[in-house]
Amino acid sequence: MKVIILTGDEIRHQYFRKKLTLHPEIKVLASYCEGTEKSLENITFQNQDSSELERQHVNARTQSEHDFFNFANSFIEDTTEPVTIKKNDINNDKIVSEIESNNPDLLVCYGSSLIKSTLLTTYKDRFLNVHLGLSPYYRGSGTNVWPLINWEPYMVGATYMHIDAGIDTGEIIHQIRPDIFVGDNPHTIGNRLIKKMTEVYCEIICSFRNLTKETQPIADEGHFYLEKDFDTKACERLYDNFSKGMIDQYLTNTNEDSFPYIVTNKGLRKG
Repeated sequence: MKVIILTGDEIRHQYFRKKLTLHPEIKVLASYCEGTEKSLENITFQNQDSSELERQHVNARTQSEHDFFNFANSFIEDTTEPVTIKKNDINNDKIVSEIESNNPDLLVCYGSSLIKSTLLTTYKDRFLNVHLGLSPYYRGSGTNVWPLINWEPYMVGATYMHIDAGIDTGEIIHQIRPDIFVGDNPHTIGNRLIKKMTEVYCEIICSFRNLTKETQPIADEGHFYLEKDFDTKACERLYDNFSKGMIDQYLTNTNEDSFPYIVTNKGLRKG
């Protein structure tokens, strides 16, 4: 399967594109990597109103990404033909033309800006995206942090979808929840999920022609958050929940039958 990757250029994105190119059934023609000028780290440290707790949270997140992904990144050769571009330049006419001229089978998106170009129509039904969060229950920004703030660790996850012009609104293909263990923190949960997400993304790409249409989840009162919603009070609630035993309670009282419905694609080929 010939693919072009649309992604970011932080540590987790580098891991993602390198792991995809290792798969024997996936040929990465190119990867367009948007810059880090609007990363959470840059936004937090450039904001004079950011609290010390918020800065510590972001530092811990960055360190956790190093811990999870740097070893693999240092040993896996990058054969994805990476093209570094500015944030939002994925919609630039020249870049769109370059992508179309390569004639990939699929476009594979993880962590890029909102797509607004003709790629949406040219690659309709051949344009995959992953949203780190469980749509439509959690949409927008920080969608795997807010479930932990809201004492809902079972609502952390990843959603694979056919991309459209909306924000996390495309037809859902498949969804996963993370593997959570005693002693986890927000960052270990999130980064372990990214590793799992990457492996499952490979399965979805390789199973693409056999994927089935599935019943879509419905959220009468889904959550939508903006970047500005994650402030000091939200950060305090996040760590307070962990100190109060949220993860231990989740692990000892897990009843998956009571969790909200998520999509499992019957056409997914394992391995």
